[in-house]
Amino acid sequence: MPEDAPGPVTDGPTTGPGTAPAADAREDWESRFKYLLADFENFRRRTAKDHELATRQARAGLLRELLPVLEAFRAAVAAVGHLPPSDPIRQGLDLLDREWSTVLKHEGVEPVAERGRAFRSDEAEAVGEAPSGPEAPDGTIVEVVQQGYRFFGGLLRPAKVIVARAPGASARAAPAAPAEPEADA
Repeated sequence: MPEDAPGPVTDGPTTGPGTAPAADAREDWESRFKYLLADFENFRRRTAKDHELATRQARAGLLRELLPVLEAFRAAVAAVGHLPPSDPIRQGLDLLDREWSTVLKHEGVEPVAERGRAFRSDEAEAVGEAPSGPEAPDGTIVEVVQQGYRFFGGLLRPAKVIVARAPGASARAAPAAPAEPEADA
């Protein structure tokens, strides 16, 4: 074979000083691909999380709008409580009450206030006080005026409650107002 005859065709030199740029370019593209893939995975996770958050906020908004309907329904159930259990109206409302409870449980909605439990200011708003006693120790909920609800760990709506206070506890908490001087006649 003559010396000036062409040799086999290759993609480029496999050895020698010219191999470094090709290898560097391939490594550069591999690292760029890895970074791009990691960025895309982060973007995918972030958008999934944002979508879940938006969905949860929309559900919370709808549930907040339905709470007055639930409370009106519960008032209707209490109003027919005097009817015998065989009454069709009471049976129908009891059935609807079970359905409401199922929906709330399925959605992850839980009531936050319960009579006899300790008052927690992060879940309830005290709208009144009642004297404490043996059945209602100081700092416990005596009455739930408006139920509050928790939704997936967050507060959907705070409860409005009446809290038991020991006699004189309110007077100690608030400073006494100075007496006004009497007007000279």
